[in-house]
Amino acid sequence: MYKCWFVAIALMLLNAANAQTLEDGKKFLYYERYNSAKDVFQKIVNTDANNDEAAYWLGQSLIRPDERTDKDLADAKALYQSKLASNNSTLIMAGIAHIELIEGKIQEARNHFEAAISLSQGKSIAVLNAIGFANGNPDAKNGDPTYAIDKLQQATQLKKFNDPDVWVNLGDAYRKTGDGGNAILSYQAALTLNPKYARANFRIGKVYQSQGRSQESIFMEQYQTAITNDPSYAPVYANLFTYYYETDVTKAAEYFEKWMSNSDVDIKTCYYRASLKYAQGFFTDAIAKANECIAAGGASPYPNLFGLKANAYNRLKDSVEAVKNYAEYFKRQSPDKITSGDYVEYAKNLLKIPGNEVEAGLIVEKAVSLDSIESNKVQYYKSIAQAYEVKKNFKDAADWYSKIVSIKKSPSKFDINTVGFNYYKAGAYQLAVDAFTMSTNKFPGDPYAYNMIGKASWAIDTSMTQGLANNAFQKTIEFGATDSVKYKPQLMTAYKYFVAYYANIMKDKPTAMSYVDKALALDPADAEANSYKSALMVPEKQGAKKPSPAKN
Repeated sequence: MYKCWFVAIALMLLNAANAQTLEDGKKFLYYERYNSAKDVFQKIVNTDANNDEAAYWLGQSLIRPDERTDKDLADAKALYQSKLASNNSTLIMAGIAHIELIEGKIQEARNHFEAAISLSQGKSIAVLNAIGFANGNPDAKNGDPTYAIDKLQQATQLKKFNDPDVWVNLGDAYRKTGDGGNAILSYQAALTLNPKYARANFRIGKVYQSQGRSQESIFMEQYQTAITNDPSYAPVYANLFTYYYETDVTKAAEYFEKWMSNSDVDIKTCYYRASLKYAQGFFTDAIAKANECIAAGGASPYPNLFGLKANAYNRLKDSVEAVKNYAEYFKRQSPDKITSGDYVEYAKNLLKIPGNEVEAGLIVEKAVSLDSIESNKVQYYKSIAQAYEVKKNFKDAADWYSKIVSIKKSPSKFDINTVGFNYYKAGAYQLAVDAFTMSTNKFPGDPYAYNMIGKASWAIDTSMTQGLANNAFQKTIEFGATDSVKYKPQLMTAYKYFVAYYANIMKDKPTAMSYVDKALALDPADAEANSYKSALMVPEKQGAKKPSPAKN
């Protein structure tokens, strides 16, 4: 009998230990210490194959990391499928739906989510929370945040509800819909259940940080509260490291050390140490440290190391090595983690190496296709156009500037004139005329654009026999006269054109002389205008001097 009591007590202690260990694993997930969480859940699953809750969280520890690999996803999927094959665990069903959502199988995922709710009769907080997280977390690209909000609100209405994690997940879902107000209310609700719940303060801070530096005092107060409530909460240190990385490398280094001391050491740790060298401006040291990290990574080094090396070589103006490392980075990195900025920097370096112009163009178009923000697209095109300008390849520069005009909802006068001016400098005069004509159509009354149409037309009709530039230069004079000081250069060009036109083509010396007088009224010391006056005053057979097209 004593032996039976001993066995019963031992089993109770074992179960209690397992329950505590499960909570320990979930705590590691809370701290975003994914490797530690995975180890805890794996041990439980190894010793208790029927523990579906541990299996669910093991899968979550595999698919939650920022640097999730295809293997992580495949392992989590295999785990959930094997468990689902032996029983209809609703939590595992929610887990497999989460995998399907990541894979883009949206309808299959929704079917499994609904099945999990139906089988649990809508009364499982854990299942509803799992569904809400899968759809509403910040990384859920294919998730439906409205669906998440509905299910998480349902969870908060169930009896014995007291989980602050649900409220935070609800806040995240609201954030995904752009509803910052309800997001904050949800995070605050989490704090009513647990005032020390640092994740809630951190998330409130993130809402305010998203509104810009004008809210810095508010979000920094929330971050400090999170640290005070739980000094072990690593995500807040990671966020502050990123925040100060570009502006205050000393503070960034301080938060980096706090982040690392509260995190699992993994392949990213070495990368961040190398990135601090980069932030300090020690580009050669950053490359050396990155090489150490790559060597330590063996067959699968951290892909970001190659991107860091590429950026460092870029800053050292070594385009050959920059291109080599950008290419390696793109080969190793998951496509969804490559940014438009990465592609643009790669393209700019490609352009510095002759023979890569076509590839650079394709890369920039890829960058533009990844971005939905007009101002960003404009900047990408502009960076390439400027690179061509530096090389004095004005025709290609104009082609790229014209792309800016095509993607902007309301291109400015400057945008269009920049296209025309580069075509003019390239000697592509008809294209210049076309661009400046577009400018005058959209912004009538601009003497500069009319003047450039005149100059480009003059360059086409060098003999002036067709009079192609006449109308444009007449418009230049008409609009330029409203402010003869501001538009003096444009007026002088137009006056000199008409001097030559009337003297040489129309054989009308009085009219030609009238334009000389207009030019000299603007600038009595202008040598060219004075020479024309002298030429017009000599006998007819000597004729007037023909002005050449003005050059910029």
